[in-house]
Amino acid sequence: MNADPVTGQVYLVGAGPGDPNLLTLRALHLLQKADVILPDDLVSDAILALCHDGAMIIPVGKRCGQPRITQAGIHQLMLLHAGQGRSVIRLKSGDPLVFGRANEEIEALRGAAIPFEIVPGITAAFAVAASLKTPLTDRTSASKLVLATAHHATGKATPVAWEGAFPADSTLVLYMPGRNFEALSASLMAAGIPPETPVAAVSKASTPEEHVTSTTLQELAASEPGPAPLLLLIGHAIQVGQ
Repeated sequence: MNADPVTGQVYLVGAGPGDPNLLTLRALHLLQKADVILPDDLVSDAILALCHDGAMIIPVGKRCGQPRITQAGIHQLMLLHAGQGRSVIRLKSGDPLVFGRANEEIEALRGAAIPFEIVPGITAAFAVAASLKTPLTDRTSASKLVLATAHHATGKATPVAWEGAFPADSTLVLYMPGRNFEALSASLMAAGIPPETPVAAVSKASTPEEHVTSTTLQELAASEPGPAPLLLLIGHAIQVGQ
């Protein structure tokens, strides 16, 4: 569906990593027309400023395990406003289909027979690589790209970063890695990633507060990366400061 916002429709929109210049034209067009915006906490104020003056903005973010609203509550808001004939944007940082709970929201919309559209955004991995001017793949050292997270739903067992042997010719991008870098680096080395593998830890990517820590997997435990949101790029294709 590529039409303008219509009565009773929901848009799952990717806001990108934070810089409003990295929004897609489709996302910008919808922000300037939609009636209701339901943004995550990580959506920047600069992006929310692009919404039209009459838009109803209802923050629905969840940070550090302390939700202001449950996932079921987000579903209720989407269905309520769409059911009342409004165009609704569920605005997610990065891309809505990458670690963004999109599956649960899609199921809720389909179950209520609410029409919806998914608008992709630039996920943090690609924005970080562009900012660092580093490739994520390389035809001699990294023919695979793995996107993973160390964060699961509340109540689930704390996941390890990787189980089993990690493919040698890969770049690992780790979203929401937590702060136990000693355990993280140990588990990744146990999976077969060499201790000298380059690591770039990037905090608050694409924002004025972006902070980059360049280290190795073995030295990650002793490093002090910036605050969340934090992303780790791990692999021999990573070239920071070269």
